[in-house]
Amino acid sequence: MSNPLADMDKPEVIFAIGTNMTECHPVAATGLKKALAKGAKLIVADPRRIRLAELADVYLPIRVGSDVALLLAMAHVIAREGLVDKEFIATRTTGFDAFLGHLNDFTPEWASSICEVPAADIEQAALFYGQAERGAIYYTLGITEHICGVDNVQSLCNLVLMTGNIGREGTGINPMRGQNNIQGAGDCGAVPQNFPGFQPITDPENVKKFAQVYQQPLMDTGDYATKVDALNRCGNEIRAILIDGENTVVTDPDRNHCEHALKSLDHLVVIDIFLTETGQLADVVLPATGFGETDGVQANTERRVQRLRAAVPPQGEAKPDWWIIAQIAQRMGTPGFEFTSAKEVFNELCSLSPIYAGLDWDRIDKGEYQWPVPHKDHPGTPILHEKEFKNGKGVFKVIGYRDPAEVIDDNFPFWLTTGRRLEAYHSRTQTGRSEGIDYLLSEETLEIHPDDLARLEVADGETVRMASRRGEIEIKVEATTRSPRGTVFTSFSFAEVAVNELTGSGYDPVTQTAELKVCPVRLTPLTLPATTADRN
Repeated sequence: MSNPLADMDKPEVIFAIGTNMTECHPVAATGLKKALAKGAKLIVADPRRIRLAELADVYLPIRVGSDVALLLAMAHVIAREGLVDKEFIATRTTGFDAFLGHLNDFTPEWASSICEVPAADIEQAALFYGQAERGAIYYTLGITEHICGVDNVQSLCNLVLMTGNIGREGTGINPMRGQNNIQGAGDCGAVPQNFPGFQPITDPENVKKFAQVYQQPLMDTGDYATKVDALNRCGNEIRAILIDGENTVVTDPDRNHCEHALKSLDHLVVIDIFLTETGQLADVVLPATGFGETDGVQANTERRVQRLRAAVPPQGEAKPDWWIIAQIAQRMGTPGFEFTSAKEVFNELCSLSPIYAGLDWDRIDKGEYQWPVPHKDHPGTPILHEKEFKNGKGVFKVIGYRDPAEVIDDNFPFWLTTGRRLEAYHSRTQTGRSEGIDYLLSEETLEIHPDDLARLEVADGETVRMASRRGEIEIKVEATTRSPRGTVFTSFSFAEVAVNELTGSGYDPVTQTAELKVCPVRLTPLTLPATTADRN
């Protein structure tokens, strides 16, 4: 996230794409509402008429998976109308000429045929953003959970670079993190191609440094695996897995494949605060402390590094995650894990990571620093890229449109898209145990347009069979115009309605993020017998 949350009320124009912010980030969304109260214009691109769309000056109900087409057309209009920031492009970017030539054919009319929204609305959105002195982009998983997730993000970066809307107050490109310490997990190296602090494992100097610190002179970094890789290799090269704080069988795509992979292991260990559906498959479950029982550190969506303080003692045998992992490492004979406190763990991170180099346990006492903090006298970095980009110049990427991995046809005529609901946090591992929250949302439903229900001859509240090329589930329908004709929506929050049995048609080739936002499905009344295709 390039800009702080405090900047959310400062843009002249806000472009929210693939983000149901008022439901998934309701506290942060108050900043956006403040900007609108000050007169800011809002562009919203989302297949569903989410609550944010009701506040928009321009609402673009694009067809699921068509984001790149929309963004190419917006770039086309900005270039055609001379709204580019020539000075910024000349001094701080590279590759613009090739990108500009690439845009010629991507007109709003071309995009309209793909996105299924009026060309005039695409043009208006581009003019609003291109004319803004301060334009800010906000996005979440509606952009990244596609086979073209990287293309989507890079297309947004192209808009930012061509308008100079980066490195200044009230601008930027801002992904909203879906959970409280996702950013911190990445900072600590929980991505396969990086050491802590986003230091690439392909750099021999990084390998040398960490091999020495970790006392692993023969450290092998050549065969790292993403989670997708790991599940595909279970039972073959990978014989044991440790899963910490993730309910994998509920939140991952293609649930049947996921369960089969985990069951094929020789040994599965799960660390969690509750016995989740994933934990029920484990050979060993190790109970972790909850946030109110834990001393530690977290980095939030705006890169703010904050202390976490235990308010109550742990229940039962629960221990902090760092303690459990350190104990496993020690009992396996691995040196360097002789930690006795969260303070020691964090201070080691600071000693090894340039973006944390100016911090230590005592300095973050009040949570006032946003990384990078490269030295002890540094005040932190609320806004990234103010004077330069980390790698020198911003690079324009030449990107083309491509369809999702699977598209609708006569056998699977509906687009299914998935997401989260305000009342149910993620997989309900925590919120599903609250009677009050369960009262607000006690079951999952499938949002579907009333006209589609009429064609199916199904009444509101009845149950249908929903099938994809991977499986089928039964789910109660909810008639609503929030979902457009031909598109249905549900969340993945309820384990008993295993929506992710259906998803998983493809993965981004760079990140291997699953295409959870696009899945062609067939709907049939429950009274009809399952077809052979459904059973398969």
